[in-house]
Amino acid sequence: MPNTKLEMQDAEFARQSADDEIDLRELASVLWAGKKLIIAITFVFACASVAIALLMPNIYKSEALLAPAEEQQNGGLAGLAGQFGGLASMAGINLGSSAGTDKTALAIEVMKSRKFTSAFIQKHHILPDLMAVDKWSLSDNKISYDSEVYDSNSEQWLRDVTPPKQPKPSMQEAYKEFSKIFSVSSDKESGLVTVAIEHKSPYVAKQWVDWLVADINDVMRQRDVKEAKRSAEYLEKQIEQTNVADIRTVLYKLVEEQAKTIMFAEVRDEYVFKTVDPAVAAEQKFKPKRALICVLGTLLGGMLAIFVVLIRHFINKEN
Repeated sequence: MPNTKLEMQDAEFARQSADDEIDLRELASVLWAGKKLIIAITFVFACASVAIALLMPNIYKSEALLAPAEEQQNGGLAGLAGQFGGLASMAGINLGSSAGTDKTALAIEVMKSRKFTSAFIQKHHILPDLMAVDKWSLSDNKISYDSEVYDSNSEQWLRDVTPPKQPKPSMQEAYKEFSKIFSVSSDKESGLVTVAIEHKSPYVAKQWVDWLVADINDVMRQRDVKEAKRSAEYLEKQIEQTNVADIRTVLYKLVEEQAKTIMFAEVRDEYVFKTVDPAVAAEQKFKPKRALICVLGTLLGGMLAIFVVLIRHFINKEN
């Protein structure tokens, strides 16, 4: 008797397991029966993906390859810090660390900053080309603007926005938009830096990259010159207040190094970055990948269609 009960339980479990398993033949027959619906949904998604791909504007990418400039002016200060650091500290003067500052990393972060981006946009008057471009014409190399956003004839912004936003985009909005199309990266092995811009016009992208490289060199130059002049003024005051000959010698050498820094900055245009490979106007688009969009859209439609057919079958089966 116990064996009979056990056999009955095993049989019941086997029957339930068989019922729970998916019959591949049944699945194939269900899909075959719903082939018209599958084809219809897949066709709709394929057409939609083709339409979306064709409506998306071409985006061109321009980039420049840069090499960090040699920081020759840091060598003298580092040498003085190692040679006269102790003596200068007795006079209350800190010569700083001999390791110096990584100007390449600093310049990259400056380029990413909101302050630099805002100054760049305002200096070159690129806000319409950043926020209001509709399309670019290849035949005459002209940009047309969205008439609902910007009137190029009167140079008036026509955006319909809710407060606190204004018709004319703020620098915060411009910074967010610029960050989407701008990239700067450094190769850890070679140390080379790549600056890139994506835009609907390849000529605008190329021009902006050139401006970015020139502006970051100029900004970093001005920072160092300003700092060197302030340091020289401070050192000259310390010389007037010091009577110890050795300390005065150190201070004179420091003033000399600051003068070298100023001279070095004034005579070299490529102050922080040297251009290895300049930006060019791209002849081929960077995106969108229209073929990939069409393939993925069609596959998505096919998968959704199969899912709909199966769900409908199992719902009818339960009922």
